Amino acid sequence: MNAGHRVLMIGDIVGDAGIHAFAAAMPALLRELRPDLVVANGENAAAGIGLTRHCADAIFAAGVDVITSGNHIWEKKGAAELLKGDPRILRPANYPARAPGTGLFTAEKGGARWVVVNLQGREGMSPIDNPFARADELLAGVEPGSVVVVDFHAESFAEKEALSLYLDGRVAAFAGTHTHVQTADERILPRGTGYIGDLGMSGPSDSVIGVKVDACLRRNISQMPIKMEVAEGDSTVSGALFELDADGRCLAVRRVRV
Repeated sequence: MNAGHRVLMIGDIVGDAGIHAFAAAMPALLRELRPDLVVANGENAAAGIGLTRHCADAIFAAGVDVITSGNHIWEKKGAAELLKGDPRILRPANYPARAPGTGLFTAEKGGARWVVVNLQGREGMSPIDNPFARADELLAGVEPGSVVVVDFHAESFAEKEALSLYLDGRVAAFAGTHTHVQTADERILPRGTGYIGDLGMSGPSDSVIGVKVDACLRRNISQMPIKMEVAEGDSTVSGALFELDADGRCLAVRRVRV
């Protein structure tokens, strides 16, 4: 491995506004940050929920190497075929084995052997397989010297911190997704893993986590099942840059927000 590597991880891309803002921001981000690998969560890209081939192609065209996801990846028709047909699109690895797709992607890029792992939490979410046990299984098969990057799509920050500390020293970068709110808890864990609790959202700024404000307010006030439509307009792109040394230990975690 060459000395020093960088991975840019982008938070949940929401709707057309999020895709357009992300694509517009990427040329400058690539020039400034010079990442060797770019990972983006795309589970909300298709009209705010799910992922389509068209949306995935737009995200890849902007410079992304791997698209991760979470509990909403199944929402659009054709999701199974999308996951089966493109190894660069991941679903959480701790879904049962019969679920289509995979939660691990390996690539040689920038002088490093990268392994991207996608996992999903269970606290406040679906009771799928244990992410701790599944992480152990996946890491046992990783070739020595690989640089492992984890997107943990989870509601609970206690679960995020617990899993990150469980994997500390075994993975280079650990980023949470799902809440759409960028956290300020970025740090390097005791054994050298870079951590951030949530990358945030790449989506409409004038919104409630990407949803139209009016619809969200009416739903909360009335407690009626009002349709939550994705917002539009100017968007913010959020994520984090992880700087790594030659051994895959994290040297710095930098929040990104443009």
